[in-house]
Amino acid sequence: YLLTLEVVRNGYLSPSIRGFMPIPWELVCSSAAYPQSHGGTSGRAPVSTLLANKGNLAVSTTALCAAPDALSAALQTSGGSDEAPASPLAKQIKIGSYFALWYALNIGYNIYNKKALNALPLPWTIATLQLFVGIPYVLLLWTTGLRTAPKLSVENVKNLGPSALCHLGTHVGAVLSLGAGAVSFTHIVKASEPVVSATLSALFLKDFFPIPVYLSLLPVIGGVGLASLKELSFTWFAFGTAMLSNIASASRAILSKTVMSGKPIGENLNAPNLYAVLTIMAAFMILPLSLAMETPTAVQAAWTTALATTAKADIVKSSLLSGIFYYLYNEVAFLALSEVAPVTHAVGNTIKRVVIILASVVVFKNPLSGLGALGSAIAIAGTLLYSLAQNKYKK
Repeated sequence: YLLTLEVVRNGYLSPSIRGFMPIPWELVCSSAAYPQSHGGTSGRAPVSTLLANKGNLAVSTTALCAAPDALSAALQTSGGSDEAPASPLAKQIKIGSYFALWYALNIGYNIYNKKALNALPLPWTIATLQLFVGIPYVLLLWTTGLRTAPKLSVENVKNLGPSALCHLGTHVGAVLSLGAGAVSFTHIVKASEPVVSATLSALFLKDFFPIPVYLSLLPVIGGVGLASLKELSFTWFAFGTAMLSNIASASRAILSKTVMSGKPIGENLNAPNLYAVLTIMAAFMILPLSLAMETPTAVQAAWTTALATTAKADIVKSSLLSGIFYYLYNEVAFLALSEVAPVTHAVGNTIKRVVIILASVVVFKNPLSGLGALGSAIAIAGTLLYSLAQNKYKK
């Protein structure tokens, strides 16, 4: 167990996504053959100690022992290979392509999700469908060998249960909010997630930030408040469910550092695979809830009513595309975020939220008051300021 833990460059996920993916992108066990310049023969410590010092790592000892191909890929990424690294221009094009695709898929999801909810006001059913739609895609990748399939035991599934439940809460809360109010309003409230995250970290982890970090949250709170005052589509249900989504999202980070800390979660669980496993688990978790909240009789009645005003093909298209876009935008997001530093991610995430709000206003023609626009700008700017402050004062 005396192994040196080498985390591949940019291995740790940035703050807003780390709670969802509580492990690094790839962990590699160094050996004596690993170049001295990379620390392969020094600073060794027992894995148990390393895991204790990195509470957000939830990987098994077996998973630490990377296969030769994975080790080779890691060495290439971190500079341990003889092959020349990709040129700066090629890397910029790659990152730019990831971000462009991330934004496009995210916009597509929000538009088609809202269209589906407008035509068929069954948020629990729509949320369930969206979780299940991505399963055939990832099963195809696993069965064809295009992506290495994960290996999970019953214990691994139990350990992943709390994170899957939070994943479910994050998704359902957002869909319920989007169904009850404007897309722009939901994303304004979602911008307050850092406030929830900081509060839960202080309460449950006793993890306190420097005062400047907390001060940076004031614009977020004030901006959301301003935007809510003059929001024409404001309802307490839309606000509450968006906040529920924030709480569930922030809770993932808490669980990764407490309940899941040091527990084995399976093999071959890189970021896309872990996201796939959590999505599959969440899909089966929501099924009984969805059937209880929206019974088959209620679904049939809503379907009949919807057909009176909307073509069947349009309802099916919007529902299926919302599920496809939902799965793909999350997967592309992880690929994009693995390539950049936390500050770059914070800027990119801020721009993404602005783009979604503007796109929704244009597509659905939802009026945005002057005070609402000001509040939105302040809240989103505050989110970016919080990320920058957190990065500056990180421990």
